[in-house]
Amino acid sequence: MNTYKITLLSLLATLAVVGRYLFQFIPNAQPVTALIIICGILLGPIEGIILALLVTFLSNMLLGMGIWTIWQIVAWGIIGLLSGLLGELFKKVPVIVIVLFSVFSGYLYGFIISLTTYSVSGAFWPYYIAGLPFDTTHAIGNGVFMIVFYPIITRLFKKYAEKRFTIRNTN
Repeated sequence: MNTYKITLLSLLATLAVVGRYLFQFIPNAQPVTALIIICGILLGPIEGIILALLVTFLSNMLLGMGIWTIWQIVAWGIIGLLSGLLGELFKKVPVIVIVLFSVFSGYLYGFIISLTTYSVSGAFWPYYIAGLPFDTTHAIGNGVFMIVFYPIITRLFKKYAEKRFTIRNTN
């Protein structure tokens, strides 16, 4: 990993932490998942996992640490890994597929976070079903943030990456 990718990861982490903090008043609607997906698709699976770790740790320093922090790292790390693999498997991923993947990721994140309750109390399904409205908010938010951020970040990355390193899935 070169200095340019580290710089991009730092900028994405800052954007995600600030976005999570600014949108904390809307339950589960924050740009973190969308930015991790964008990072994974454009930079790779390892970078997606690193961004998930950074954002979770840094934003939870502001919003509060707890046992859920580990599960957030796992959930966002898996999403970063899957999006990185999506970017590696397909030379060009259509935007509609990326938006649908980001909506799916909202529900995947909620499912993994619900496993926290199972590990503590042994009750999974009641907690998961009760959380479905929040997962839906997360999924819709991911779709909206992806529609807004993906074209902007792709254009900026393409401009920045010229002659420094290669990024995938751009025109």
